[in-house]
Amino acid sequence: MPRRPENIYPRYHAHVYFGPATVEQARALRELALVELPPAATVGRFHEKPVGPHPHWSFQLAFGADGFERIIGWLESRRAGLDVLVHGETGDDYADHTAHAMWLGNDAPLDLSMFVRKDA
Repeated sequence: MPRRPENIYPRYHAHVYFGPATVEQARALRELALVELPPAATVGRFHEKPVGPHPHWSFQLAFGADGFERIIGWLESRRAGLDVLVHGETGDDYADHTAHAMWLGNDAPLDLSMFVRKDA
């Protein structure tokens, strides 16, 4: 079972995943985020291809611990079945996408090959 988001880091990214069948749903969610979430969150670009370690199309929200409950609650009530990776932003990309990874919905395997493990 995927780990649920907890407010234990100073900064976070949330990556909302979607695909061809849910692209319009995700586009509408991002547009709503642009209106409803600033200044608590910064809304990133809309990627209709996998980017970085993410195996699905996605868009990102960046936010701090002070906005965590608001952003996670907002995502939970509006994601309508879309899966969301939430991770701490600590400066250790490998750990952020593994040990610090939490999920709303289903988890997905990430491509970690681009990251250098700091603990190795």
